[in-house]
Amino acid sequence: MIFIVVRFTVKPDWADRWIDHTRAFTEATRAEPGTLWFDWSRSIDDPNEFVLVEAFQDDAAEAHVTSPHFQQAMIDMREALVETPRIISRQIDGSDWDRMGELQIP
Repeated sequence: MIFIVVRFTVKPDWADRWIDHTRAFTEATRAEPGTLWFDWSRSIDDPNEFVLVEAFQDDAAEAHVTSPHFQQAMIDMREALVETPRIISRQIDGSDWDRMGELQIP
Protein backbone atom coordinates (compact mmCIF):
# COMPACT_ATOMS: atom_id res chain seq x y z
CA MET A 1 0.00 0.00 0.00
CA ILE A 2 0.96 3.64 -0.35
CA PHE A 3 0.82 5.24 3.13
CA ILE A 4 0.77 9.04 3.28
CA VAL A 5 0.73 11.55 6.13
CA VAL A 6 0.40 15.26 5.32
CA ARG A 7 0.57 18.17 7.79
CA PHE A 8 -1.32 21.30 6.76
CA THR A 9 -0.86 24.60 8.61
CA VAL A 10 -3.82 26.84 7.88
CA LYS A 11 -4.37 30.52 8.48
CA PRO A 12 -6.06 31.13 11.85
CA ASP A 13 -9.24 32.48 10.24
CA TRP A 14 -9.53 29.20 8.25
CA ALA A 15 -8.98 26.77 11.12
CA ASP A 16 -12.62 26.35 12.09
CA ARG A 17 -13.65 26.13 8.42
CA TRP A 18 -10.96 23.74 7.18
CA ILE A 19 -12.91 20.48 7.50
CA ASP A 20 -15.91 21.95 5.67
CA HIS A 21 -13.58 23.53 3.11
CA THR A 22 -12.06 20.12 2.30
CA ARG A 23 -15.28 18.08 2.63
CA ALA A 24 -15.98 17.60 -1.10
CA PHE A 25 -12.36 16.54 -1.69
CA THR A 26 -12.50 14.14 1.27
CA GLU A 27 -15.77 12.55 0.17
CA ALA A 28 -14.66 12.19 -3.45
CA THR A 29 -11.35 10.63 -2.40
CA ARG A 30 -13.02 8.18 -0.03
CA ALA A 31 -15.24 7.07 -2.92
CA GLU A 32 -12.27 6.35 -5.22
CA PRO A 33 -11.56 2.69 -5.97
CA GLY A 34 -8.45 1.65 -4.09
CA THR A 35 -8.71 4.19 -1.26
CA LEU A 36 -8.09 2.31 1.98
CA TRP A 37 -8.59 5.31 4.28
CA PHE A 38 -8.52 9.09 4.20
CA ASP A 39 -8.79 10.62 7.68
CA TRP A 40 -8.29 14.14 9.01
CA SER A 41 -7.19 15.03 12.55
CA ARG A 42 -6.61 18.38 14.22
CA SER A 43 -3.53 18.95 16.37
CA ILE A 44 -4.13 19.37 20.09
CA ASP A 45 -0.99 21.53 20.31
CA ASP A 46 -1.68 23.84 17.35
CA PRO A 47 -5.32 24.46 16.42
CA ASN A 48 -4.18 25.69 13.01
CA GLU A 49 -2.55 22.37 12.09
CA PHE A 50 -4.42 19.48 10.48
CA VAL A 51 -2.99 16.07 9.74
CA LEU A 52 -4.27 13.91 6.90
CA VAL A 53 -3.57 10.16 7.15
CA GLU A 54 -4.31 8.37 3.91
CA ALA A 55 -3.63 5.02 2.31
CA PHE A 56 -4.20 3.61 -1.13
CA GLN A 57 -3.76 0.28 -2.83
CA ASP A 58 -0.50 0.53 -4.76
CA ASP A 59 -2.13 1.03 -8.14
CA ALA A 60 -4.67 3.62 -6.89
CA ALA A 61 -2.37 6.40 -5.68
CA GLU A 62 -1.47 7.65 -9.14
CA ALA A 63 -5.12 7.79 -10.18
CA HIS A 64 -5.84 9.80 -7.03
CA VAL A 65 -3.34 12.58 -7.77
CA THR A 66 -4.49 12.86 -11.39
CA SER A 67 -8.21 12.97 -10.52
CA PRO A 68 -10.19 16.15 -11.18
CA HIS A 69 -11.17 16.50 -7.50
CA PHE A 70 -7.52 16.28 -6.42
CA GLN A 71 -6.50 18.91 -8.97
CA GLN A 72 -9.35 21.18 -7.80
CA ALA A 73 -8.46 20.67 -4.14
CA MET A 74 -4.89 21.80 -4.82
CA ILE A 75 -6.35 25.08 -6.11
CA ASP A 76 -9.00 25.43 -3.38
CA MET A 77 -6.67 24.73 -0.45
CA ARG A 78 -4.04 27.24 -1.47
CA GLU A 79 -5.87 30.32 -0.14
CA ALA A 80 -6.19 28.82 3.34
CA LEU A 81 -2.61 27.68 3.84
CA VAL A 82 0.23 29.41 5.69
CA GLU A 83 2.95 27.28 4.11
CA THR A 84 3.57 24.36 1.80
CA PRO A 85 2.21 21.20 3.47
CA ARG A 86 4.74 18.71 4.81
CA ILE A 87 4.39 15.11 3.63
CA ILE A 88 5.64 11.58 4.23
CA SER A 89 4.72 9.15 1.43
CA ARG A 90 5.95 5.56 1.50
CA GLN A 91 5.12 2.23 -0.04
CA ILE A 92 4.74 -0.30 2.76
CA ASP A 93 3.62 -3.89 3.14
CA GLY A 94 0.05 -4.47 4.23
CA SER A 95 -3.44 -3.35 3.39
CA ASP A 96 -4.93 -2.47 6.77
CA TRP A 97 -4.03 -1.32 10.27
CA ASP A 98 -2.15 -3.82 12.45
CA ARG A 99 -2.91 -4.32 16.15
CA MET A 100 -0.55 -2.63 18.62
CA GLY A 101 1.49 -5.39 20.29
CA GLU A 102 2.42 -3.33 23.35
CA LEU A 103 -1.20 -2.64 24.35
CA GLN A 104 -3.36 -5.69 23.83
CA ILE A 105 -6.94 -5.50 25.10
CA PRO A 106 -8.49 -8.94 25.74
